[in-house]
Amino acid sequence: MKTITAALIAASLASPVWAGGETASNPDAQVYFVNIQDGDTFVSPVKVVFGLSGMGVAPAGTEKENTGHHHLLIDRPPLGQGEDGVDELSNGIMSDEQHLHFGGGQTEASIDLEPGQHTLQLVLGDLGHVPHSKPIVSEVITIIVE
Repeated sequence: MKTITAALIAASLASPVWAGGETASNPDAQVYFVNIQDGDTFVSPVKVVFGLSGMGVAPAGTEKENTGHHHLLIDRPPLGQGEDGVDELSNGIMSDEQHLHFGGGQTEASIDLEPGQHTLQLVLGDLGHVPHSKPIVSEVITIIVE
């Protein structure tokens, strides 16, 4: 019993803190890249198609249960980690060249990226750009731009 308890405590400490905002999400929801896989190579601009199951897409500012809009994180730590990790989970995702907002309800985009290796992660945000109470995030993938 002590071994199991110790393993559970260790696992919880190694996992990111998923506090999230106040907007509930479907616990079975998933966000993912439709046309890109980890390790793919592209020429810029890179077309990125966003996939979502278990919830719907709605523009920012739309208050409708089980909906959100996409954010694309580029070349930064996974959501909830890094300098602004805790703040972005409760206060919202900033908007800059590493945090792209698709508040119009867009489900794809062409992204200009410099040649080299880049990391990408999708995050679903609520009406105010805050991740849901159980954040809906994709795996972080790495792509190469030639």
